[in-house]
Amino acid sequence: QKKCQELGLEETYEGYKMRLIRSYLPVFSILHAIITVVTCLLIVILSEVRKLRNIQLHPYFNYNFCKSWDLIVIEIMFLVCPAILTILIISANTKEKYIKRYPWTLTYGSVLAALVMAIGDLGMCLYLKHGHQWPLNYHFDIYIICVIYMFLPISSIRGSLGLGVLVSIFYAAYDTLFAPFGTHIIRDYLTTNAFLEIWMDCMHYVCFNLLGLFYRMLNDITLRASFLDHHQFVLEEGWLRDARVQEAQLLNTIFPAQIAKSIHETIKERIVTGYHISRQSPFMAVQRYPDVSILYADVVNYTHLTTTLPVEMLVQVLHDLYGRFDIAAKHFKVQRIKFLGDCYYCVAGMQDMDPDNAKCAVDLGIAMIANIKEVREERNLNIDMRIGVHSGQLYAGVLGVEKMQLDIWGADVDIANRLESTGQAGYVHVSSKTLNNLDLNEYTVKPGPEKAKDDLVLRKLHMKTYLITGEAPRTSVRASELISDFDIQLRHTIMDEIIIVRDGDSLSLELKNNLLKTQVAGIDFSCCRKKKSKQPEIKSNDFIWFLYLFPEFKDRNLRYEYLYRPDYLLKYSVSMSWLIGVLLLFSQVIKSGGVLCIYLDIILFFLLSIIALIVWYKKFCYWYSKQDSNRLYKPISCKIFKIVEHIQQNSSSRIALYLGILIIYALILSMIMANCNLSEFQIEFIFANLYEYEPNPRRCFNPWAFTNTMALIIGMTFTFAHISFRLKTLIGFLEVVVFWIVVFNEYTFLFHHSGTTFSFMPAEYAHALRVLLTFILFYVKDRQQEFNSKSNFKMNMDLKEKKKAAEDMNETIIILLTNILPSHVVELYISNVAKHELYYENYEMVSVMFAMLMNFQMDFQSLRVLHDLITEFDKLIYIYREYYVVEKIKVVGCTYMAACGLDYNLASLNIKKSSIYEDGELTYISRKLSDAQMRYLDSRSLDGERDYDEAVLVMASFALDLMRTLRACNEAYSVKPFDRSLSTGSIAIGISSGPIMAGVVGASHPHYDIWGNAVNMASRMEATGLEGHIQVTEESAKILQDFGIGCTYRGMTFVKGVGEIPTYFVDIGPDLTF
Repeated sequence: QKKCQELGLEETYEGYKMRLIRSYLPVFSILHAIITVVTCLLIVILSEVRKLRNIQLHPYFNYNFCKSWDLIVIEIMFLVCPAILTILIISANTKEKYIKRYPWTLTYGSVLAALVMAIGDLGMCLYLKHGHQWPLNYHFDIYIICVIYMFLPISSIRGSLGLGVLVSIFYAAYDTLFAPFGTHIIRDYLTTNAFLEIWMDCMHYVCFNLLGLFYRMLNDITLRASFLDHHQFVLEEGWLRDARVQEAQLLNTIFPAQIAKSIHETIKERIVTGYHISRQSPFMAVQRYPDVSILYADVVNYTHLTTTLPVEMLVQVLHDLYGRFDIAAKHFKVQRIKFLGDCYYCVAGMQDMDPDNAKCAVDLGIAMIANIKEVREERNLNIDMRIGVHSGQLYAGVLGVEKMQLDIWGADVDIANRLESTGQAGYVHVSSKTLNNLDLNEYTVKPGPEKAKDDLVLRKLHMKTYLITGEAPRTSVRASELISDFDIQLRHTIMDEIIIVRDGDSLSLELKNNLLKTQVAGIDFSCCRKKKSKQPEIKSNDFIWFLYLFPEFKDRNLRYEYLYRPDYLLKYSVSMSWLIGVLLLFSQVIKSGGVLCIYLDIILFFLLSIIALIVWYKKFCYWYSKQDSNRLYKPISCKIFKIVEHIQQNSSSRIALYLGILIIYALILSMIMANCNLSEFQIEFIFANLYEYEPNPRRCFNPWAFTNTMALIIGMTFTFAHISFRLKTLIGFLEVVVFWIVVFNEYTFLFHHSGTTFSFMPAEYAHALRVLLTFILFYVKDRQQEFNSKSNFKMNMDLKEKKKAAEDMNETIIILLTNILPSHVVELYISNVAKHELYYENYEMVSVMFAMLMNFQMDFQSLRVLHDLITEFDKLIYIYREYYVVEKIKVVGCTYMAACGLDYNLASLNIKKSSIYEDGELTYISRKLSDAQMRYLDSRSLDGERDYDEAVLVMASFALDLMRTLRACNEAYSVKPFDRSLSTGSIAIGISSGPIMAGVVGASHPHYDIWGNAVNMASRMEATGLEGHIQVTEESAKILQDFGIGCTYRGMTFVKGVGEIPTYFVDIGPDLTF
C-alpha cells in the first residue's frame, strides 16, 4: 500500500481491485442461484422419500404428512425470495457507470445482501419454531461468512471484518436467545451443556472470520503485488518501445541503412558474450557505393579558435556551428560521417540512391558557408569555411570492434580532401565531374584557384576544378538548439526498481488500459452487453482447462516454473494453520475427558508450535536484533535459516509441511471421534428419551461442532498458498468423501438424531450438504484465484523477458553511445542533456597519441587487412581502457587516435605481467614496468599529490604495445599465403601531452572531441615522425625521462602553425622494449 501511495497509484489500484471483485459477483450470483435451486430440489426429493418410507420426522413430533407441502413451500419461499433479492442487489453492483457515480453502493449493497441472506436463514428458523413448534438449525451461517470475505465487493478489509463479525453476532445471539428452548434436538435434553455448545459455535465463528480475514489479507497482498507488476510491465513496455525508437534513431544517424543491420547484430552478439572480444576476426561491415558525392569542409583559423577560447565558449561555438551543419545535412539528405577537429565531412547519396547527390552536396556546402557567416557575425569571430566536393565512388563501413564509427575510404575520398585543402574560403571547390552533374544556372561558377593547379595529386589526374557560390535556402540556415535534438534516456536500476521519467497522465491511462485488457477468471458483464466496449477484453491463449476444472498453462515449462516458484508468504499460512489448530485442540480438550487424549493434544500442540516457530524464527531474530542485517548468528540459527529457506524454495518440502499440518488436523478429528462411545450413546439416548433425564454430555461429540470443524479444515486446505491447486482440490474432495463415510456409515445414528436445517431433510443430509457446500465455495473461489495467479505469473514471465529485452536494448544504446562518447562521459552527457546543458570539461594533463600505418593502399582487399589490424589494436585498448583508462578517440583512414587521462578517476597502475597468446594468434602484448619505474611510481604516490604525469607513461606504453602488436601481426601473416603488398610493416606514432578541453557537440547525433595544443601537437608529431619511431614533444620527453625511459633528442623540427620546435624519439630496443 505504501508503494502504491508513493507512486500515486492508490486510486488506480482501487479501481483495478474493484474490477476484479466485481468480476466475481456474476460467479457468485450463478453459484448462489444453483445452490438455492439444488437445495430446493433436495427438500422436495427427500420429503417424498420420507413419505414413501414413512419415516418419523422428529423424535418428539409426529407431524401430519398432509401439511408437509405447506412447510415445504414455506421453506422454499424462505430460500428463493432472499436469493432473488440478493442476486438483484449483487447485479446492481456490476454496473460500472452507476458504481463510478455512487461508489458507496458497493459497501452498502454488500451489507444489505449479507443481511438479507442472514435474515432469510434465521427468519425461517424463527418462523418454523414459533409458528409450527419445529426447532431447526440454521443453514447458511458459515456460507454467509465465507461469502462476505470471498465474493462481496467490500473495498476495505476492516469493512469485511466488521460485516463478518456482525453476521456472526446475529447467529450467536440467536443461539443464546433460543438455545434453552432447543435450538438443536440434542440440546433439548442437554440443557446444562447449552452454554458449552454456544461457546463452541462462537469459537467456530471466530475461526471462520479469522480464516476469511487471512484470506482477504493474503489476497490483498498478492493483488497489490500483481498490480505493481502490471505497473512495472507498462513501464518496461513503454521504455522498451521508446528504446527501440532511440536505438533505430541512433543506428540510422550513425550508420547508413545498408550496414546498420550488421552492426546491430554485432552489438547483440557482444551483449550475449558479455562484452568479451572474440579472438576470431569479426565480420567487416563495409559496403561499396558507386555513385555518391563527398564533401570535405574545414574551418579556417580553427587552431587559433581552440587555443584561445575558454572551454565553455569553445563548446558553445562548436556546438552551434556543427549543429547548424547537422541541421543543414539533414535538410539536404546528406549522411554526416564524422568530425576531424576542424574538418567536417559527409557524403550525399549514401542514405538513398539519389541521382542529384552532387547538387545535394554542393547546396549543403553553400548552406555551411552561410551558416558560418552568421556565426562569425553573431559571435565576432575570425572564422570561415573552406569546402571541397567531388563525385565518384567509395567504400563506407566500420573497422575494428571498439568505437565502431562510420568511415569512408577510396581514391575519390582523397580527391575531395585535396579539393578542400586547396580551396578558397567562402567557396565550394568542386571537381569537373561534380560540375557536370549540376545545373549551372543555379550557381555562380569561376575557375579553381592556382593552388589546386599546383597540387601534385590533382595535376596527376588532369582534373579541372571550379569555385562555386550561390544563395542558400533559408530553411538550411538556422541556429541549432542548446542541446542535441536526439533525446536519450537510459534505463536506470535503483534497488531493483525501474525509474523512468514519463508523462504521468499518459502512463496512468496506459496502465488503466492494460488492466482493462487483463483477463480475469470471473465474468465481466460489460463484455456481455450488446454495446461494444472501447477496450474489449483480450482472450488469453496461454491456458487450457484440464477436465474443465483446473486452469493449466499450455507451456510445460511454465507449469514447472509455476509449481516450483518460491513461497515467501509461507509463514503467514503456517501462522493461520497454527491458530486454527490451537482452537480445534481447545475445542477437543473441553469435550474430552481422557488423560491419553490430553497428552496427545499437548503433543500435537507442540508439533504445531514448533512448525510455526521454525518458519518465524528468522523474522523473530531480525526483530530481536533491532533489524540489524549485519549481525552474526550462531550455527544453530543459521541451520534453521537454511531449513526455512529450503522450505520456501522447494515445492516438495512445502507439500510435505502442508500434508503434515493436515495430518495433525486429521489426528485431532480422530481423537474427537475416538472419545465417542457410540453404542453407549445410543442406549443412553433411548433411555433419556423414555425416562426424560439428562445423559452424560461427554458420551459423544456434538455433530454440528464436528461438521463445522470439518468445514474449517476444508477451508484451511484451500487457503494454503503456493500449493498445487489440483492437490488441494483432491485433498478437499477426499476430506468430503471421508466425512460422508463417517456421517452415512460410521456415526449415522449420532448425525441422524442431531438438528437438521430443513423440516423434511434428514439431519445427516444437512451435515453432508454443509460440508459439500463449503468445499464447492472454496473450490470456486480458489479456482478463480488460481487462474488470476497463473495469469499474473505469466505476466511476470513476460515482464522478465521485457526486462531482459530492455536491458539488452539499454546495453545496445550504451554501446552505440560509447562509439561516439568515452564510456565515462555517457552518463554525464545524458545527465547534462536532461538538464538542458552542454557537456564540456577542462583537463590539466592528458596524453594524446596519433598512430599512422604507413604506405597503406585504400582498396577493398587492403581494407580487410586494415580491419584485422584495427581489431587487434582495439583488443589492446580494451585492456588498457579497463586498467589504465586509455580511451580510443577515433580512427581516420589509417590513423589511430587515443588519449589517456580523460577520466579523473585514474585507475591504479598495477601493470600486469607480459603475456602473449600462443600459436601466433593476433592479440595484444602487455608490458611490464621495470622495478625502478615501479619504485618511482610508489614514491610519487607517497607524496599525497595527484600525479597526472602518469598518463604520459601509460600512453607511451600503449604506443609501444601497438608496435608489438603490429609486429605480431606481420609475423602471423608471414607464415600464411598472403599478398605482402596489401600490408605494411611500419607505423609512425606521435605523442604530446598537456592541458586540453573536451566536450560533446552536434545536433543529429552527439560527437565527442578533444581540443587544445596537445591534440594539435600530437597530430604534428605523427605527421613529421618517422616509421618505427615514437616522436614526442619536449615536455612529454622530460616526463618519460623522469620515469626512467630514455628519449633521444632528434633536433629542431618544423611544425605547421608553430615553426621549428625541439622533438624527441623514445628509445626503443630491437626487441621493442624501452
